[in-house]
Amino acid sequence: MTQQIVERPPAWATLARAVRNHKAVRVIYHGRERVLCPHALGWRNGRAKVLSYQSGGNTSDGPLPPDRTQRWRSMFVDEIEDAVIADDQWVTASNYAATFNGMDRVEVEVGGGLPQPPQAA
Repeated sequence: MTQQIVERPPAWATLARAVRNHKAVRVIYHGRERVLCPHALGWRNGRAKVLSYQSGGNTSDGPLPPDRTQRWRSMFVDEIEDAVIADDQWVTASNYAATFNGMDRVEVEVGGGLPQPPQAA
């Protein structure tokens, strides 16, 4: 069986490094700056996806929701621009579950016990 070779979008390498090292990433997504804490990176129907906790920036609906458990974002990587590792603290929420990643195949995921999430200000 021949394995399909899929080209990874430009933001993939930065996001993968952030997942492995629990680093925050600043990106532009659909014209808005966001601070993401990536947790899983993989594929959905042949397109690269990332599951992240959004710790800063704006959403398509405005400010982040006050309920920290509502800040999970599943995004197509080819729609992410200007991804850079940031000095912002990597955070998570208590309701993280790899099962809601919306991916057919996970390639990179936070491993071992997750760090305890810092308290949000």
